[in-house]
Amino acid sequence: EGRETRLRVLLRVRPLTCIEMQRGDKQVVHSLGDGTVHVSAARHDAIFGFSAVFDAGASQEVVFEGSGMRQLVDLAIDGFSCTVFAFGQTGSGKTYTLMGPLTQSQTQPAAPGLLGLMQRSFAYLLEQSRSRGSDLALSASYLEIYNEQVQDLLSPGPPCNLPLRWSKTRGFYVENQLSVDFKSLEDIINLLLQGSQRRRTSAHALNRHSSRSHALLTIHIRNRAVSTLSVLGGGACPSKQGTLCFVDLAGSERVKETGSSGQLSMEANNINRSLLALGHCISLLAKPRGKRTHIPYRDSKLTRLLARSLGGSGITLMVACISPSSHCLSETLSTLHYASRARRVTIRP
Repeated sequence: EGRETRLRVLLRVRPLTCIEMQRGDKQVVHSLGDGTVHVSAARHDAIFGFSAVFDAGASQEVVFEGSGMRQLVDLAIDGFSCTVFAFGQTGSGKTYTLMGPLTQSQTQPAAPGLLGLMQRSFAYLLEQSRSRGSDLALSASYLEIYNEQVQDLLSPGPPCNLPLRWSKTRGFYVENQLSVDFKSLEDIINLLLQGSQRRRTSAHALNRHSSRSHALLTIHIRNRAVSTLSVLGGGACPSKQGTLCFVDLAGSERVKETGSSGQLSMEANNINRSLLALGHCISLLAKPRGKRTHIPYRDSKLTRLLARSLGGSGITLMVACISPSSHCLSETLSTLHYASRARRVTIRP
């Protein structure tokens, strides 16, 4: 607490798809072990280092155990603001890493081995909650940022735009968002699936289930534990309130590659604009504290909502997802440079 720490950045390299193999794409990204990858292609030869690298053979369980998610859940229980966000090109495996298969639903749950970071974290959180008795009060909220408008994925009825406010005590926050209490793994997974089914997705040339919005699911953890001091009559102990936020960013896109037009093209431009704003904030935050200029969090709704996670008192885990295909080399390099800059960002939890 209070110590300067660097962002933890993980890299996940998905397998080549059937289409990529049929097309004859070469694999240009190779894991070297010890958290490094080698990009080897015509006119490109570079090595990148990260906190951990998971190659195409890594299972969902291996990614969870090697990501540090258990420690992040423990920190959220202890009252810290913790955030996990996945970013990368559209179709690079972000949603799969966080949630598992896109085909899962309340009637067709995913196979246990395919569950993502979110469900495994929920299970660990509830396991910790049970071990502490009734000390933890848990609730969840689920939002999406679609075309620069914030909408609630859990509220019944048609989506409506919610105002984004700022206050000295809370920082940026969403007004009138719904927060739902839960006590079991089934309850929180149902909320996750219910919200995810309402999220905007579309098909295009690069991805049949492309996310058209950034989604933020936040678990609010109120620790009501009573201290020994208060039991002995030394006064009330304030409760700890932590958060665990999962951010599934929409994929960066080259409109020409996706073949998008009309509404899809407008969505892609909004996605790219907010990701550019996020990248700009990360570049400035990566500078030494004495050389930092103003960080323009207000440039997009996304950067406003991630301001605390990136540059404030929160603890953040970033998961960069890439394709190893030669066809995606430009986007892959862009994600790797983006993630490398993020590794230089320091925070004081």
